[in-house]
Amino acid sequence: MLDREGFRPNVGIILCNAKNEVFWGKRVREHSWQFPQGGIKRGESPEAAMFRELHEEVGLLPEHVRVLGRTRGWLRYEVPTQWIKREWRGSYKGQKQIWFLLRLTGRDSDICLRATSKPEFDAWRWHDYWIPLDSVIEFKRGVYEQALSELVRFLEPGRQRAPKIKEEK
Repeated sequence: MLDREGFRPNVGIILCNAKNEVFWGKRVREHSWQFPQGGIKRGESPEAAMFRELHEEVGLLPEHVRVLGRTRGWLRYEVPTQWIKREWRGSYKGQKQIWFLLRLTGRDSDICLRATSKPEFDAWRWHDYWIPLDSVIEFKRGVYEQALSELVRFLEPGRQRAPKIKEEK
């Protein structure tokens, strides 16, 4: 399902623990780390998609988390052409995402990366809220910075801007 501009509706999830550290998942058989995310199905609300993706990718149920906030609008990133399946080229541009900030109210042991038959992650860890963006695939970095910057206000009232994040060149 694509919008008129070629963006696929999607949700992103920033899951934090009591120390405001964020869940960081390692993609299966890759050396890349990211937040949980996934597509919104036709007729599904962003919140319903978020809870479905949370269970599919992290094994958590609604009773394991509390929603702290969400982005006001869609955040977009374009996917480089070489990453787009040949049959989608010309119509698919990238993702538009609503990001949610969640607080884990359950225990670390509630996290289960094998909740479905097709796991997204094969490892995970807690990381400082301001993750180093050089560990995120380049074309997603801007959206990650936007989401983290917009949602930090739910953790630190009155704080609107991210610290300068150093990226290796």
